[in-house]
Amino acid sequence: MDLEKIEGLVKIIENSSLTEFTIKEGDVKITMSKLDHPPIVAPGMGAAVPPAPAAAEMPAKEETEEDEKLFITSPIVGTFYSAPAPDAPAFVKVGDQVKNGQTVCILEAMKLMNEIQSEFDCEIEAVLVSNEQKVEYGQPLFRVKKL
Repeated sequence: MDLEKIEGLVKIIENSSLTEFTIKEGDVKITMSKLDHPPIVAPGMGAAVPPAPAAAEMPAKEETEEDEKLFITSPIVGTFYSAPAPDAPAFVKVGDQVKNGQTVCILEAMKLMNEIQSEFDCEIEAVLVSNEQKVEYGQPLFRVKKL
């Protein structure tokens, strides 16, 4: 299932009176929900992200805090590696200051090793995935604070 098809489905659901929609194509299953509570995920189905609350529902203080939180996200689907080799130290750890263009991890996709680099100067606040974990496109890998 391609990204354009998924985006089209999201738009259809947003503009309809449906509160939940599920589609299965091959071994890919997508569930979309407009519920006010997080969706329930069956074991083996992967992590689900709860729908983001509307801006009007969030207090002003939380909006400011959310604006300050930045993430380095996965540009591809693949396997996360924190170090260049199993016996080598991690590229970055919590508390490290990272420069624009500095490698923060490797993502393996289709037997190709892709170095992921920071797009800005920042400090690593949290590593959000574990070594050798499968990651999705757009999944946050690191929570950072911009310098």
